[in-house]
Amino acid sequence: MKTDKLIISGQDLTIADVVDVARHHRPVCISQQSYKRMAVSRQLVEDCVNEARVIYGITTGFGKFADVSISKEDSKQLQANLIVSHACGVGEPITEEYVRAMMLLRINALAVGNSGISQPTIDSLLALLNSQVVPYVPSKGSLGASGDLVPLAHMTLTLLGLGQAYYNGQLMESYEALERANLTPIELTSKEGLALINGTQAMNSYATLCVYDALNLNKVADIVSALTMEAVNAVIDAFDPRLHLLRHQDGQISTANNIRKLLSGSQRTSRQGQLRVQDAYTIRCVPQIHGPSKDATNYVDNIVSKEINAVTDNPIIFADTNEAISGGNFHGQPLAMALDFLAIAMSELADVSERRIERLVNSQLSGLPPFLVKNGGLNSGMMIPQYVAASLVGENRVLSHPAVVDSITSSANQEDHVSMGMTAARKLKTIIDNVTNVLAIELLTATQAIDLGNDKATLGAGTKPAYQLVRSVVSFMENDRYISPDIHKCAELIRSGQLLDAVTSAIGQLE
Repeated sequence: MKTDKLIISGQDLTIADVVDVARHHRPVCISQQSYKRMAVSRQLVEDCVNEARVIYGITTGFGKFADVSISKEDSKQLQANLIVSHACGVGEPITEEYVRAMMLLRINALAVGNSGISQPTIDSLLALLNSQVVPYVPSKGSLGASGDLVPLAHMTLTLLGLGQAYYNGQLMESYEALERANLTPIELTSKEGLALINGTQAMNSYATLCVYDALNLNKVADIVSALTMEAVNAVIDAFDPRLHLLRHQDGQISTANNIRKLLSGSQRTSRQGQLRVQDAYTIRCVPQIHGPSKDATNYVDNIVSKEINAVTDNPIIFADTNEAISGGNFHGQPLAMALDFLAIAMSELADVSERRIERLVNSQLSGLPPFLVKNGGLNSGMMIPQYVAASLVGENRVLSHPAVVDSITSSANQEDHVSMGMTAARKLKTIIDNVTNVLAIELLTATQAIDLGNDKATLGAGTKPAYQLVRSVVSFMENDRYISPDIHKCAELIRSGQLLDAVTSAIGQLE
């Protein structure tokens, strides 16, 4: 966690920066160069209004009303109407860390200096982010084109003292939350409402935090699968680097490297022909299965990293040529497609993990006691955790249907193709949560299986600290007990980064 101020300029924000601010409340400030750029573009907006130039959203209505002229006298009312009319979301609220990410990403986009925002308005949003005030934002209602209009409008409501917000985690009316934080509601002027809500920052808040988690889950999956390999005395020859170099696939090669590193020095693996000639695919083909998920995650990481520093509103101000050009940078298609891709990649990690769990609890496959418990029959052991994993995998299969292919028209057919990117983002978050829990069940099951092995042979250089960490919070299950807390503890080891940190402290970084 970093406590120094993060200086944002709209040009070099990283995924790790967003995590620091969203999850660890790192304070934020805006670069002086950004303020200068914003001042220039703001002046152009004011000139457009004074000259009554026909510019979308500045001197016209929105969407289908783009041909309706708006007078200078009505420009402030236009912006206020925009926010209150668009704040009509439904569903469960977006969690606070995702709203904080959304606020940061919107500030960063405005800081590029092509949106025409005024300094007092962006400073008010910045003060909100640095306070303990978090707008209440319903999770459903964005089409992912024309920007994430609905969630961003709810975010903006709090700036106006309208709607609801959390203060120190307590939900209340926005005006009360602002009072407690010694903040004052603002009044928007020309173009500012549009500048605040016309962008991809809601879906990108999910994308940014989810891709960060996915990058870590790819490594955790390698750690957990290596423990399972030791529980079943896997044939180590399948991870020979020569095999994987011949395939030329980066993710496969890095996964095989990780497995060898994790299992280095292990006395619980076997050699080809020693116990068996080869293992089942879920053991032998871990590099070939986990690897493509790594490649997909790296692709999405690249897309999201670019979008973090993108200008995605409309119109976009080009002060150097005295132009305000109306385009479509708000369209969420780049993110939507990437998020659907990542959903499939993450679902596959859970899918293969559940099959390894089944291999561990099935005595005909593992050679271990049925369902990994003594006195089977009287005890059910790990029987039902495998059910839970199967349930989560089944849900992921449904959620992996791509949202981006389900476009629907809006605004009287003016906006006739939308990305459904926010739907893709929300699905992905659920999948990430499910994958975490499936890997937690495999982690719990593998450590139980290792303790039931016929000997206490040495674990690998990377798997040993993982095993020890699990056993520091979850004891061996001698007889049936309430298992849900054990799964929760293992999931928290994954989610918090403790498992990955314990392993990398012992053997260095994983790929």
